[in-house]
Amino acid sequence: MKALVTGATGFVGSRLARRLVKDGHSVAILARETSGLHELEPVLRDIRVHRLDAAPDAIARAVATERPDIVFHLATYFVFDHKPEDLKPLIESNILFPLQLVDAMARAGVRFFVNTGSAWQHFEDKNYDPVCLHAATKQAFEDLLAYFVASGKIACITLKLNDTYGPNDPRRKIFTLLREAARNGQPLKMSAGAQAIDLVHIDDVVRAYLAAAARLIGSPVKSEDYVVSSGSPLPLRELVELYLEVAGTKLAIEWGARPYREREVMVPWTKGRPVPGWKPEVPLRRGLKERAEASAKSVATA
Repeated sequence: MKALVTGATGFVGSRLARRLVKDGHSVAILARETSGLHELEPVLRDIRVHRLDAAPDAIARAVATERPDIVFHLATYFVFDHKPEDLKPLIESNILFPLQLVDAMARAGVRFFVNTGSAWQHFEDKNYDPVCLHAATKQAFEDLLAYFVASGKIACITLKLNDTYGPNDPRRKIFTLLREAARNGQPLKMSAGAQAIDLVHIDDVVRAYLAAAARLIGSPVKSEDYVVSSGSPLPLRELVELYLEVAGTKLAIEWGARPYREREVMVPWTKGRPVPGWKPEVPLRRGLKERAEASAKSVATA
């Protein structure tokens, strides 16, 4: 299989690109000129990198050059509480860029497209109610993508992700905050911690993308969407306590010292279907232990 991956310089995208290379597939990536490639270091010699310059046809040229069997779209611009200066990158990264990508695919005769959505498109379990503007841009692109599907030019599967995690995750998420607070010896102010978190290990997330690709190529799919869920969300407070336990770390946490965010997701979306044939395999305790051990090793070797 010849694959083109966007967002491959990020945590999830880089792990997908690595797995594709490991499985013997031909891999190319689209990356901004300013994006670092360190997350791809183990496979960098085995992939082709197309840098997206300011030329209006940069995306089209890359797609026409590669003519991949399938495109995995993971690139995004994420912010929960947007500011005025976030509006342009939200539109450009989450709507304009993937629109240019699928248009280039249609013109080059590249049919199969695995898109990345968000479970946050479904606040309070509604069919559509975006938690934040990022989620709204995800839906806006899906609405535009529907034209390419209806015209018969693109067949797509959208995977709606919940929270993802794994060892050596560079993103500033909850486990990074816990590690920093423990290192500094300062109490950590948190919300009351009742919001349920649906964590999916990166290995399982990557397998979901591969399952989606196999379904697209192997069956007459026009457009489908699936959720990538652990099936067992855990309240934040319990999740933090479990992580501290497996990490062997003590930390003073002031639960309830901060208010919940506006439009806090208290219960993850429950109405999505998993990709047929896919289910999560990495137990949460084991995954958290891997995460903690990798963090401890990185601190020891720093």
